Amino acid sequence: MLAATPAILPTRIAALSTGDAARCKSFSGTRAKALRGKARRAGAGQPRRAAHVRASLEEEEDTVPARPWLAGYDGTPSNIKPPTPLLDTVNFPVHLKNFNTEQLNQVAKELRADVIYNVCNTGGHLGSSLGVIELTVALHSVFNLPEDKIIWDVGHQAYPHKILTGRREQMKTLRMTDGLTPFTKRSESEYDPFGAGHSSTSISAGLGMAVGRDIKGAKNNVIAVIGDGAITGGMAYEAMNHAGFMDSNMIVILNDNQQVSLPTQYNNMDQDPVGALSSTLARLQSNKPLRELRESAKAISKQLPGPLPELTEKMDEYARGMISGSGSTLFEELGLYYIGTVDGHNLDDLITILEEVKNTESVGPVLIHVVTEKGKGYQPAEMAQDKYHGVAKFDVASGKQKKGGGGPPTYTQVFADALVAEARVDERVQVVHAAMGGGTGINHFEKFYPERVFDVGIAEQHAVTFAAGLACEGLNPFCTIYSTFLQRGYDQVVHDVALQKLPVRFAMDRAGLVGADGPTHAGAYDITYLASLPNMIVMAPSDEAELVHMIATANSIDWCPSAFRYPRGAGEGVDLAAAGIVDWKGVPVEIGKGRITREGKDVALLGYGTGAKYALKAAEILAECGIQATVADARFCKPLDTDLVDRLAKEHQALITIEEGAIGGFASHVMMHLVMNGKLDDGKLKIRTMTLPDKNIEHGSSDWQLEQAGLSPKQIAATVVQLLGKKLEAAIMV
Repeated sequence: MLAATPAILPTRIAALSTGDAARCKSFSGTRAKALRGKARRAGAGQPRRAAHVRASLEEEEDTVPARPWLAGYDGTPSNIKPPTPLLDTVNFPVHLKNFNTEQLNQVAKELRADVIYNVCNTGGHLGSSLGVIELTVALHSVFNLPEDKIIWDVGHQAYPHKILTGRREQMKTLRMTDGLTPFTKRSESEYDPFGAGHSSTSISAGLGMAVGRDIKGAKNNVIAVIGDGAITGGMAYEAMNHAGFMDSNMIVILNDNQQVSLPTQYNNMDQDPVGALSSTLARLQSNKPLRELRESAKAISKQLPGPLPELTEKMDEYARGMISGSGSTLFEELGLYYIGTVDGHNLDDLITILEEVKNTESVGPVLIHVVTEKGKGYQPAEMAQDKYHGVAKFDVASGKQKKGGGGPPTYTQVFADALVAEARVDERVQVVHAAMGGGTGINHFEKFYPERVFDVGIAEQHAVTFAAGLACEGLNPFCTIYSTFLQRGYDQVVHDVALQKLPVRFAMDRAGLVGADGPTHAGAYDITYLASLPNMIVMAPSDEAELVHMIATANSIDWCPSAFRYPRGAGEGVDLAAAGIVDWKGVPVEIGKGRITREGKDVALLGYGTGAKYALKAAEILAECGIQATVADARFCKPLDTDLVDRLAKEHQALITIEEGAIGGFASHVMMHLVMNGKLDDGKLKIRTMTLPDKNIEHGSSDWQLEQAGLSPKQIAATVVQLLGKKLEAAIMV
């Protein structure tokens, strides 16, 4: 093997290096931007280089034909299923095995059209899936699924994978009740070895599977596909560091599309282009004889005396540097063999490299750096700032999304406008988010105060402690993170913020149930995990006016941390002016004080956050039954308004607490107060707590989810009727 390798390598390198130059044109959009960036960076000190880059750019723009407006649809009328004759023969990955490269390219073309068609009718994560079409086809044609395991990080990119793994006919049910999940899920398919809704987990899970495989003596491949910004998460680097140490065989594919979850202020497209040189080098790096030669050389060098092993290691490092792309050093230092960069839309290159890596007898993890374009092949997505990361149903011809018009603004929009109002009068207001500027509304805030916005990438742990550092300097940081994602930074909330009583303000969007995004994104636990902490003020608005006031309240709290949660979706349409709100500027409310929103005498409904809204609707149903309910909006879980709780307990024969959160939250604080202060000793008060059940609520419509949780207004009213021992016609509750 060793004697033959030097003779083999030149032949293979020559063959790989003389491939057709046209394959390097396929990444034209990003390539043109990158070349422009290189021309700008060339500068006056390098006139010949600048001229060469400009000439390359002019040649590219002159020779690359305009891409069809929508490749794959061939003029098919908008939102009508496009013809996909070859894809129609593919039900599972094994059906790709006998296709040649030309046929696989046609499958990719039809697969892209099919993804667009399906998502235009269901909504979902479009841009990420369009960016991995060729990569998905290559992976499924080269590897033997489900024996070989592909772990898709986050799952944003997994729609093409679902189509190729027996779920194509179900794609029309995506994100719907009893339909396909929006992410990968183990119970949905044997082709989903690991479920993912949060990012940066794939390498850790893949390494665990690889080590488990080795313990069992199996030989299957494990591939982790990480991208869409997930590589910015610290967990990914922890996993790569461990993978390099364990030296188990696994493949990490870095899907580099120059985006995080949504565009960040730190991103630009001035990257080195994917062209002939990088393509050739990537193929050389993946070359089987070269990698096996390195493995054999390393084994021999370890047997050499004295300092020679260290010397040969240095020689190998320098040799690798001669053919490695920029950025390889970090991955090599972590112990991963780096291959890249690779054009993620060149199916021929992808298949060649994956075949080489699969068939090479070597030890240790390999990282393949694939550069893709998010939204590839659909012009509206390519041109949009967010690359159509997440979309509602849309018209294919125009790209226009079918979002509901009119009606009250969403809680996210209200939050953004109210925060702008606070920043207008208080220069200390700073905003931190974790690659979710669009989802949290901070992109709107950034239009007014760009210098006060800090996007830290998908790094919630860092976001929390970074905000703590801002608070140490006397600033007013708002750490804006979805409730479900704040879980990832919980130790930092405890140790770096609460323990030190630093006034960080946690604004938690998507609190409670979140409809089509399902249990991976539900904000179920924040009440429980935050209200249990000393030195933490925890509150929740019942409508958008209350949200505006709570933003003002949080900004005024400068002695300890505070948190407020608010739901996904539209507000209630309340009159902001009547609530004392002028130009979105709220008024701080008294800490730890709730309010009565409806007076009654038969039963008390004590709601927290959205629970107060549901309680009001339940009271209207009960009124039709002749039951008069008092409705109270707790506002605060901590400090709890104990005077309000005592009054409700004293003046009513029954008390029901309602919250859209898990067991152990608001109700626990109410019950603790009542028990510890002897309010239940005489046995006169009947009490029930209504929370999210101790199970995951699957994805579906918001109304369906609320009923599954047992928290709909009708279910609240039914609980009251049962508690009071009333006998009413069932029709009233329907």
